Formats: sequence, C-alpha cells, structure tokens
Amino acid sequence: MELELQLIGAALRSVADEMGAVLIRSAYSANIKERRDCSTALFDRDGRMIAQAEHIPVHLGALPDAVAAVRAHDSGPDDVFILNDPFAGGTHLPDITLVTRTRVGFAVSRAHHADVGALEPGSLPATSRTLEEEGVVIPPTRLDDRVLDSLVSQMRNPDERRGDLRAQLAAQRLAAARIDDLCDRRGTARVEAAMDELYAYSDRRVRGAIRALPDGRFEATDALEAADGVELEIRAAVTVRGDGLEIEFDGTSPQHDGNLNCPLAVTRSACYFVVRCLTDPDVPASGGAFAPVHVRAREGSLVNARAPAAVAAGNVETSSRIVDVLFAAFGQAVEVPAQGQGTMNNLTLGNERFTYYETVGGGQGACPDADGPSGVHVAMSNTLSTPTEALELAYPLRVERHALRLGSGGRGLHRGGAGVVRELRVLEACRLSLVGERRLRAPQGARGGAPGAPGRNLLNGQALPAKVSRDLEAGDLVRVETPGGGGFGPSETATRRRSGCALGPS
Repeated sequence: MELELQLIGAALRSVADEMGAVLIRSAYSANIKERRDCSTALFDRDGRMIAQAEHIPVHLGALPDAVAAVRAHDSGPDDVFILNDPFAGGTHLPDITLVTRTRVGFAVSRAHHADVGALEPGSLPATSRTLEEEGVVIPPTRLDDRVLDSLVSQMRNPDERRGDLRAQLAAQRLAAARIDDLCDRRGTARVEAAMDELYAYSDRRVRGAIRALPDGRFEATDALEAADGVELEIRAAVTVRGDGLEIEFDGTSPQHDGNLNCPLAVTRSACYFVVRCLTDPDVPASGGAFAPVHVRAREGSLVNARAPAAVAAGNVETSSRIVDVLFAAFGQAVEVPAQGQGTMNNLTLGNERFTYYETVGGGQGACPDADGPSGVHVAMSNTLSTPTEALELAYPLRVERHALRLGSGGRGLHRGGAGVVRELRVLEACRLSLVGERRLRAPQGARGGAPGAPGRNLLNGQALPAKVSRDLEAGDLVRVETPGGGGFGPSETATRRRSGCALGPS
C-alpha cells in the first residue's frame, strides 16, 4: 500500500493543482488571471481537507468552514453550491466559493472577484460599517442559470463576473472528471483509504514537530490602526503541551464599528499558517496538519465577530496582524523572523465601467541567518503583482513607477527586506479605496534589529490616511509606499563583521 499511497496522494494533489490552472487560465479578470488571487482544494466525504493547491493561505485554512456549511444543506451529486457569506462559510464578500460533490467527497474553488456590488467600486470599501455595504451576501445557495443571472446583475461588470464564475465552474467539472478517472483506475475504496491515511500522516508529522517545541504558555500583543484613529488590540496566548497546541485570544478588542472584524474561519486560517511555518512546512498540505491546533476566541470579539459586522479588511489586514502576534508569541520559545510588512496594501480603483483591485508587496522580516526578501507578498497573501502590460491593456490606468523602496528595510546583523513604491495614474474619473496597515506602527525588528520603515499613501503628493476612499479625476496620481521588514540582530555586529572584526574568538 505504501507505493500506492504515494501514487494516489500525488494524483490528488495534481487534481487540486490542475483545478487552479484551469481557473487561472479561464478567468476574465486580471485579479484572477494575472494576480492568481484564487485557491482550490479537495475534501473527503466527512468534509476533511485532503489536498490543496499552494495558493492563498487566508483562503485555504478557511475552506473547511465552507464545506461544512454546504454539507448542512444535503447537497446532491449534481449540485453546485455558491457562497460568500462570512458568517456561513465565507471569508469576506469578494471571495466567492463554489463547492461540488465528487465520487469520494467535495471539490472547492475560491476566487477573489474584482467587484461584488458594494457601495464602493471594487467591493473593498475603506469605511464600511455593515456587511450589506460591502456587496451581495450569498449564503450557501444552489447555483443554476437563474441564480447566476440574478447575482451578476447586482455586480459591476456583469460579463466579467460571469466569465470568472464560469472559470470556477470549469475547475469544478475538471475535478469531478479527474476523481472519476482516479477511482476507475485505483478503485473507489482504495482511494478513500488513501485519503484517510494522507490526513492521518499530516496529523502525525505536525504532532511530532509540536513535541519538539518547548512546553509552556507564550503571550504577545499588537494593534491595528482603525479608520477612526482608534487602535484595536489583538492579544494571543499560545500553550504548547505535548503534541497539542492551543491558541486563545482572551483580551482582544471587541468587534468594532468598522470593517477590521474577522470571522472565526479567517482567524483559524492565520493560526494554521503560523503553526505550519514553525513546525513542518513541508508536510503534505491537508487538514490533518491543522488537527493538533485548537483555536479559541470569544464570540463578539475582533477575531470572532458576529453578523452583521463588516469584515472586508478583516480578511486581509486583521489576518496579517494575527500572524504577527502569533510569531511574536512563538518567538519566546523558538527563533522566528523579524516582522514583515504586516499588510496587503489593498488598492481598488473603479467606476461603473471598470473595477480594478490589487495588493502590493513589501519587505519581509530578516531571519536569524539571512536578510529578508524584498517586494514580496508577505504571510497571508501569496498573490503576484499585476504585470504592467496586462494592467494598461485592460484598464484606464498607467503605471508610472513600480520599484523597490530602497532603504526601507530595518538595519541589523541581517537587514529587513525593502518595501515597494507603486504609482498608478488614472486616465478617467473613478473612485479610489485604500486599505492598509503599518502606516503608524512600523514592523519591528528582532533580537536588537531596527524596525522597518512604515508605509505611506499619497495622492498627487499629498499624504492620505491608511484607510480612505476618495473621488479621483483623470490625471490624478496614486502612490503607495509599502513598509519594509524589520532587521534581525544588532547592526553593530554587522558593522564589525564587515570591518573584519567578528565578535568572539577566530
């Protein structure tokens, strides 16, 4: 069975990968086709994630909640379910999820759509206060032509929305065909047995890695910059005991009258990401890797919000801050990198004719043995930058500058990665929304390293807040300077080494 298990496991992972390739190549919007803001995965009959493509961390750890929501509706073999409700299996409204049955379980795709009908074009408003202001809310619903027509009619650029949803449907159909073929070749019972073992194998691997961590309780605190200037605190405590791990968020701020709130699925996703990074990052990507991790957060708090709280920025910004807090907590037990940019620098531009959304990379924190990489999508994002040629071909926008923000990485024995300077000139009147973090609180260094530079937003050279929506005229220039990563280790050590006077005996 050992060899067959490896073959079936590889086949399942390749199905998830091929789903992602079909979705990306078939999509209409640059957000999915170019930035690859989408994720795909396979689940067993019990709703356990068995294989996933290596796409967006904030999507993948939250997908089990979407499958659980659909299983509660007794889906049939030919049903296609669609959802985006953050309080019924979703994350934030632009992330639309499709769930279908396969012979041995479920196939899932999630894609960030460039508009879902919010008050602001692009559906990532800076100052939303309720979920309904952020777009069309879709509870788990059987998808047919009538439902599809109704949904896209409520969104901007309905032809583009329809095209992206059809790309997701193509990925779902491919999964069903590939799973049927695998079951025909290997036998359904053997495929299901292999799925059980793949889940258990990931569980064993991560438990073994957790046992190597020192037992204890480790705590950390950080804060978010709300649009009204109020700081929202995130407190996390990590308890390591044997081969299990508990993460709790007691003392975290209550949910607020803005959009930095997180559904619990997003909070879990951020926790799983950190644990996987620090335990066994090469373990096969299945839900078994998350089984030893238990997450607890008070309902009604910032990280376990109640409906109808606005959540547009919780998925992108609060998830990033949860990662920072957990790394800081684990850093009391093991070596971790300095803080990275800690934000996705969300930028949306649009009107009734077009909608464009992107996240902008920045600096990653330095490691104990290396400088931090520059201009990367850090932590919960794993997207690409939209190529200039594709952006200018599809939208009334011109890229004036896209360069590293030299000198923005924190100094140290190892230097933090540099942020990015991104300048877009709009060629027709439209609406701008910016949602970012780390504009006031810089990414911190580690072990004596200096902090990275905080980010900045500018419009025609004038500073803008971290979170803002604004009308633009043709010719206006939007500039985003993203944060640099923190440095690692005292910089005087690096100076001495460069001068040939390393510390300690030669």
